[in-house]
Amino acid sequence: MNYYDVVIIGSGPGGYISAIRCSQLGFNTAIIEKYPNFGGTCLNVGCIPSKTLLYYAENYHKAKNMFYKHGIKFDNLLLDFKKMINSKNNIVNKICEGIKYLIYKNKIKSYLGTAIFKNKNTIYILNKKSIIEKINFTYAIIATGSKPMELPFAKIDGKKIISSTDILSLNYIPKKLSIIGGGVIGIELGSLYNKIGSDVTIIESEKNIISKMDLDLSKELEKILKKYGIKFFFSTKVESIEIIKSKVQINAKINKNNNINIISNCCLLSIGRIPYTDNLGLENIGIKKNNKGFILVNNNLQTNIENIYAIGDVIGGLMLAHKAEKEGIFVSDHIYGNKNIINYNLIPSVIYTNPEVASVGKSEEELKNINIKYKRGKFPIKALGRAISSGEINGFVKILSDELTDEILGIQMIGPRVSDIIIEAVLAMEFRASSEDLSLISYAHPTFTEAVKEAALIATGNNPIHI
Repeated sequence: MNYYDVVIIGSGPGGYISAIRCSQLGFNTAIIEKYPNFGGTCLNVGCIPSKTLLYYAENYHKAKNMFYKHGIKFDNLLLDFKKMINSKNNIVNKICEGIKYLIYKNKIKSYLGTAIFKNKNTIYILNKKSIIEKINFTYAIIATGSKPMELPFAKIDGKKIISSTDILSLNYIPKKLSIIGGGVIGIELGSLYNKIGSDVTIIESEKNIISKMDLDLSKELEKILKKYGIKFFFSTKVESIEIIKSKVQINAKINKNNNINIISNCCLLSIGRIPYTDNLGLENIGIKKNNKGFILVNNNLQTNIENIYAIGDVIGGLMLAHKAEKEGIFVSDHIYGNKNIINYNLIPSVIYTNPEVASVGKSEEELKNINIKYKRGKFPIKALGRAISSGEINGFVKILSDELTDEILGIQMIGPRVSDIIIEAVLAMEFRASSEDLSLISYAHPTFTEAVKEAALIATGNNPIHI
């Protein structure tokens, strides 16, 4: 029988980082992973592969449609989709091997198999050969993540009705691709396949895409994606999905009245994710979940069983890798006795389309709903010298600050490289900066970050320089 101070279930961004942190703090640490590769959804079938393919697709799109404007021409430009997928797989494997090395280097014991709680201090590990190993522990961290949600009338078959996992390893480019769900995952993957030749249609039950983000971001991104040829159906409820002669037919209603039929080669279900809590033996120790299956935790991310914590997608909230990472560090420090904090309001959200979308803090809609009076500064990317010179002119930066104190309450961005620029907004808000503070900084020229300064000038009530 083996004993560990801390056992982590799941090796995604939350799990492997909390394992490393626990080891650094001196705990005898073990990590249990049910799949052969470390890294969880993010590294294997999420963040890393999708962003890799988005990068490839964007390069192809620019080579085909934009570079000739700058005097760069290609003869017989070709896209080798099989090689693209293989390259993505190689990158994923390389990063996963890197995580495995970090686990080894930090002297963390790793187990391959399914973890099942026997009691609050004992776990059984079941591998593919049905061999059970028993380990004891003082603390456990559940970091099992989430999986794609299905519709009750349309089960994912991996061929015609596919998940976000399946679409990252297709062996062909669908001539017509339908996507149910206009959230972050649906928009990113729709953008990816649009750039490499698919006729993409996105069906969304809400009135807007990325409905949980600022409305200005949603409208701007929708406008740009329509220019690229992506079609949208809003306020649309899917009622059934049929496979007819190797095609997928989606039967839906717009605004509860108008019937529509959408035919495609395959359909991506991107309607949300549900927590991975099956077969963990949570019922054996009475761990409580909410009505959607997410594990309930307190402010210290402890379950109702005090020595067992849960982090990441499995507890709900923002389903982001960096949110899980932050929670992993927080829990490790809490077990050790270090003081740490998580400000969920300052965890940024990013969409890796072109242009990219990023936000942190409150949206305008949220500020209106909680009756906070605010000032707004919004500056278009197209007014920047760097944007004009590079041909990347879509988007804006918007700063929302308190009407009385000028403290920044939220920053919304859509444009080139905002996935990197957003950290400036996070840093500013972490130190409770005002829009005036940002307007007084000297920004390098020419850069896309100058849009932040200009938006800050507008928010303070001053005139911007470049419009």
